[in-house]
Amino acid sequence: MNVIVVGAGIAGLSTAWSLVKAGHLVSIVEQGPIPNPLAASGDHHRIIRRAYRAATGYGRLITEAYEAWDEMWADLGESHLDPRGFLCISREPGDEAEEYREGMEAGDYPFELFDPDAAVERWRFLETGSFRYAYFSPDGGALHCRRIAAGLAKWLRANGANVYENSKVVEVDAEAGRIVLAGGETMQAGQIVVSAGAWVLKLFPELGGELKTWRNALTYVEPPADLKAVWQAAPVVLDVGGTVDGHVIPPTGGAGMKFGSGLHRVPTSDADWNRKPVPGEGEAIRNLFSPPIARIEEYGVTEVVTCAYTFTADEKFLAYEKGRCLIVSACSGHGYKFGAAVGRRVAACVGNGDVAGLKKWLRAEVA
Repeated sequence: MNVIVVGAGIAGLSTAWSLVKAGHLVSIVEQGPIPNPLAASGDHHRIIRRAYRAATGYGRLITEAYEAWDEMWADLGESHLDPRGFLCISREPGDEAEEYREGMEAGDYPFELFDPDAAVERWRFLETGSFRYAYFSPDGGALHCRRIAAGLAKWLRANGANVYENSKVVEVDAEAGRIVLAGGETMQAGQIVVSAGAWVLKLFPELGGELKTWRNALTYVEPPADLKAVWQAAPVVLDVGGTVDGHVIPPTGGAGMKFGSGLHRVPTSDADWNRKPVPGEGEAIRNLFSPPIARIEEYGVTEVVTCAYTFTADEKFLAYEKGRCLIVSACSGHGYKFGAAVGRRVAACVGNGDVAGLKKWLRAEVA
């Protein structure tokens, strides 16, 4: 079948990869370069981890996610995963870190619990007396997004796919199986897969009742000189506890150290809104991490990167069928780790037409 994939973030690229392997004729169309730094999955790195709240079901899907990434690494000829494990820090009873721990226990997934003194001794960047406990799991790490995107684009071209960069889709005629580009050009296919991240609402505004767009920012920092080696060897910090909804990715894959917090996100009706950082934004994000990160003022801000995400109300993934078009949103702030697996599942759905099964899997409603 002739298939057009709209959007070359991780879900779109992985879908194109899986479709090519299944024997389809594939064209992937991206509004910017590949990798596109403005895409939801366009930053340097993202976290993969087993930890989820017990009721979500996503923790058990990580096994399939790892299998899909391993298949991709075999095709690309190299791995873009740094499996350094992850750390969570609980500062208040019932905070997100504690909910994640309960999910790890329910799934019988491996982790090691540390009291505050032992944690500070092992990870000297933590502030004494600022948290209840910490725990470490080897089942996680950092995925190098831009390297993955560049590798997939190269693989697609080498394996017969048409890869169109800087080609913005402004209209999708789902019934006719046709897309219209900003320059007026049209493309036709038997099937269209739209995986346009936060831009999907510009093409399908009727999904505005289910998807909401948020603008967020991440700050890159230079740690204090005496802590650089500690951070180089540290796990990713999945959650710093309390209400911060904050994560830290140490230097990895040639990219710097990053702070990101869900507290900093702002709702918007336009994925392109306010994509330039505002003065002081990096410092404001950084300061949210004290406590439990000690000496926070010594972390110098080096770069601020903005991003746009779509979220469903329950932060689960979405699929929507319309005519010859299948729209997939695997974002909700935690979608990247499932990117390769999402691509395989969407490609399988294109082949077998089981949209109901895809929706069930995307919502982690599988046994």
